[in-house]
Amino acid sequence: MIQLYCPKHHVELKAAQSALVCPYGCSYPVVKDIPRFVPSEAYAEAFGLQWRRFRKTQLDSYTGTTVSRDRLVRCLGGDLKVIEGLSVLEAGCGAGRFTEVLSTVGADILACDISLAVEAAIVNRSERKVLPSEGRVAICQASILALPVLPQSFDYVICLGVIQHTPDPAATIRALADCVRPGGTLVIDHYSREYDYPLPRRIFRTAMLKLPPALASHVSIGLARALCLFHRLLWRPNPIAVRARYWLRKVSPLVDYYDSYPQLPKSILADWCVLDTHDTVTDVYKHLRSLEEVAADVRAAGLDIVAAAPGGNGVEIRASRAV
Repeated sequence: MIQLYCPKHHVELKAAQSALVCPYGCSYPVVKDIPRFVPSEAYAEAFGLQWRRFRKTQLDSYTGTTVSRDRLVRCLGGDLKVIEGLSVLEAGCGAGRFTEVLSTVGADILACDISLAVEAAIVNRSERKVLPSEGRVAICQASILALPVLPQSFDYVICLGVIQHTPDPAATIRALADCVRPGGTLVIDHYSREYDYPLPRRIFRTAMLKLPPALASHVSIGLARALCLFHRLLWRPNPIAVRARYWLRKVSPLVDYYDSYPQLPKSILADWCVLDTHDTVTDVYKHLRSLEEVAADVRAAGLDIVAAAPGGNGVEIRASRAV
């Protein structure tokens, strides 16, 4: 086990009858082998539904590709081995697409998520053959604003695909930065103002946010699967299909990844399209900000920018705390 600490009192937690307790009376239940530090999923219920339904969809071990690994390596500066033997906090782990990659390098990882996606992550972890060279992995359900860790205690803090979906991105960045030890590194990304968010998708999202999360999840996945049937007819490299696909994407709310991930098998590619359509029309918060705005938050949190550039879904930043 990786040692966890009371988010309120910052003292070691001890196991006691299906819970973790602190000397000052705080008690946190352990359900399905996962310590729980939040009473509910709050704004993230749709993400919990999403990742339990699409538990394996984005795992490299499932797709037979290196899509998740390539993104992580790029954000780390080009070499996954920089985290070898170090302590890593992965905030907003979802179903564990990056946890799977991180665990192969021998780092000690604490992966957390505010949603019930942690239940998908721990099942994915349990189904993997863990090699002796791998580090420890602990998974918990917690908010980034109240993590069960000590301040400035991790060599690397990694948060990808998350910050734009939190109520207050600046507060989220401060909380993440607070976990970085002197000489340590923060790795984040964020939607930019150029994020692909066309009118059909905006209209669909407005409608979905008026529904209860479970119903919105059901409706959005059902519609996305139906739309995917039409999109798949045009998943061909010939000029006519390319042109037709261009116009279809103008009117359809489906997130179509054919041109982005041609290496994926078509059945898995279809699931990616449905998954990310659900992701983009059921998220309660969707903040779009410039590279300069996100970098300013990182500096205000006391870190020095190492690298900042457009990339992925928007902007990607790597920063460090001075020794």
